[in-house]
Amino acid sequence: MNGSDTNHFKVSLIMDTDLLRAFVTVAECQGFSAAGRVLHRTQSAVSLQIKRLEDQMGKSLFERTSRSVLVTADGERLLPYARHMLKLEDEAREAMGDRPRGERIRFGTSEEQAGAYLPELLPRYAESFPHTRIEVICDISETLVQSFQEGLLDVALSIRHGPTQSGHLLGWEPMVWVAAEDADPTRGQTLPLALNPEGCIFRAHALTALGKQARAWELRYSSQSPTGINLPVQAGLAITVKTPRSVPAGCRILGAEHGLPKLGQVEIEMHRRPGHASPALEVFCQQLEEIVTHSADVAAPEL
Repeated sequence: MNGSDTNHFKVSLIMDTDLLRAFVTVAECQGFSAAGRVLHRTQSAVSLQIKRLEDQMGKSLFERTSRSVLVTADGERLLPYARHMLKLEDEAREAMGDRPRGERIRFGTSEEQAGAYLPELLPRYAESFPHTRIEVICDISETLVQSFQEGLLDVALSIRHGPTQSGHLLGWEPMVWVAAEDADPTRGQTLPLALNPEGCIFRAHALTALGKQARAWELRYSSQSPTGINLPVQAGLAITVKTPRSVPAGCRILGAEHGLPKLGQVEIEMHRRPGHASPALEVFCQQLEEIVTHSADVAAPEL
């Protein structure tokens, strides 16, 4: 290879970070429309950016179907390098004092996770970014992940239901059976339950475990809100499934002596806005991860 060929090769590998940001955003949002909402661009503009990057690379980065957008093998190889280059750009911007004021962070989490982590996170975060506006959206995990993938959230803390491109595993939490302190609804032949609606992974684990045990049960109370679940449980009318950090006042964890099946663990994951991350968002995610993984009830993933 002569000198001119070497120079041409080097130049061909200089990639526009705007194109890389579009690539990472499409990969993690799993679609061009959702990526456009995150990047504040039209779907056609994002598609054009991806086409330009594919032309530069000489590789197809996505497989497009009528229902989904999947990263190709070449795209999977590029993805970690693209993320690293964007991270370096973020660090350079921060080093040069590029810190926007008055930024809004749309944060999605469950009500119980909000109650567990936000009392520590918000005051700590406000010390560094007092002008950042935090918009908290509480919902069940499945809905939060969908909202994130549609570009409606910047950060989402959720319970993992299935594999995604954007989910970053923070740790595991045990699931436990919970009842009122002065009541034992497990004595009857039919177990009275208070659970979230269909789509909740706690509900799925509970019903699967009871089915394997061939235990008779009846869903007496159903609510998407923790309050709607907690009230009948606190009144001794039903039992439910929680994590240890979410056991409501006046309730206890039921042990093996009550004859209930083990429930296993759930995975906690964080989804964060792909592409360029401002210092405000970067610190928010770092502090959130630290607080979650340092919780007494959360086991950090093994490296």
